[in-house]
Amino acid sequence: MTNSIRRKILKASSAAVVASATSPLWYIGDASAQWNNTVEKGAKLRVLRWSRFVQGDIDAYMENVRKFTEKTGIEVRVDNEGWEDVRPKAAVAANTGAGPDIILSTNDDANLYPEKLLDVTDLCEYLGKKYGGWYPSCEGYLKPDGKHWIGVPLGATGSIMVYRESQVKAAGFNTFPRDTDGFLRMFKALKEKGTPGGLALGNATGDSGWTHWLVWAFGGSIVDKNNRVVIDSPETLKALEYAKELYATFVPGTLSWLDPNNNKAFLDGQVSATNNGISIYYAAKTSSDPKLKELALDINHSVMPIGPVGVPTEYHLFFNQMVMKYTKYPKAAKEFIRFMMEQEQYDKWLMGAGGYISQPLKAYESNAVWSIDPKHMPYRDSVKNLRPAGYAGKLGYASAGALADFIIPNMVAEAASGAKTPKEAAERAQKRAERYYKV
Repeated sequence: MTNSIRRKILKASSAAVVASATSPLWYIGDASAQWNNTVEKGAKLRVLRWSRFVQGDIDAYMENVRKFTEKTGIEVRVDNEGWEDVRPKAAVAANTGAGPDIILSTNDDANLYPEKLLDVTDLCEYLGKKYGGWYPSCEGYLKPDGKHWIGVPLGATGSIMVYRESQVKAAGFNTFPRDTDGFLRMFKALKEKGTPGGLALGNATGDSGWTHWLVWAFGGSIVDKNNRVVIDSPETLKALEYAKELYATFVPGTLSWLDPNNNKAFLDGQVSATNNGISIYYAAKTSSDPKLKELALDINHSVMPIGPVGVPTEYHLFFNQMVMKYTKYPKAAKEFIRFMMEQEQYDKWLMGAGGYISQPLKAYESNAVWSIDPKHMPYRDSVKNLRPAGYAGKLGYASAGALADFIIPNMVAEAASGAKTPKEAAERAQKRAERYYKV
């Protein structure tokens, strides 16, 4: 990137932040949307959220927290934990009735203990009415009965392909493949060139999600629309055979990769293509290391290719905001989430996260973060296009439990690595899933 281009981007970014700050009502879906809420006297809140992969995320989030306290006088303590640690801590809090007032968790964790969560239907209806409505996946995750919201959608981090443009072109591909056949050919060519790719096959909360995309891309699913377990199917076997060929091109070690591993491997030059949020690009372009800054110029992004089913089958890491029913300050908790989701705060958070977060409310599609850098745009519609991990069934205890148990990633890893035949891996996944789904 030339200095002149970099200056233009920085200038545009500054202008967008100023515009955000000076035009807090840039979009009102319904001006009649009203929110009336008197918080409890002496309220204090504790928030548990996942640790940042992008520094701008936590910086902007904490600035909004500071503004909330300044405006309301409500003290807010924010604790940060890794994704893998939030889930068990949230479960303990739900079961013991003590802990954080608000928990920012992932995917359909809220469906593990819906009866332990505060009904936030009034808040979600207010926000949806004001900001153009929620994307369908949000209702799938957090409105399981079709009537009541058990959590407030926060967004998602896109799980798409991050790649080195120069190395993909050197392998013979001028554009990133749009179908699974081309995707496999590209990975084979990258390995032949000595610049292999790699996708996480460990129990990674976010980055092993590509395995769901893979199964869906070939027409498989863990359950059908009636929640009957159907993962041991001809379609799944085709996906697993494909996974074996793909895995043979990977850099060694992907079976144990957790969420940080592919970031490090890419930034260290060990892989030329992986699936991830925008955090790899963000880390490179904001680094003080000249080599990483140079690497950022070569990084690009693409949505996952389309498989034999002929339609996108995107999986992304969904984020929710749960208010625990045991909280002493339910009104203050709702007020905090409302404040954080309003345009003046949420707009700045999206900008601060630099494309790491995709919005759950339609109005925020026009946030400047998506237009300030063309490399951000592939992440914009992540919430809009995602399939819940419990596809094609109804979300609930079973889907949340099966997802938390990494049934699909484990099945793909077993078959891809040769630890089991595709049929054996699918049969084991079927039995594991049936322990959760009891129709």
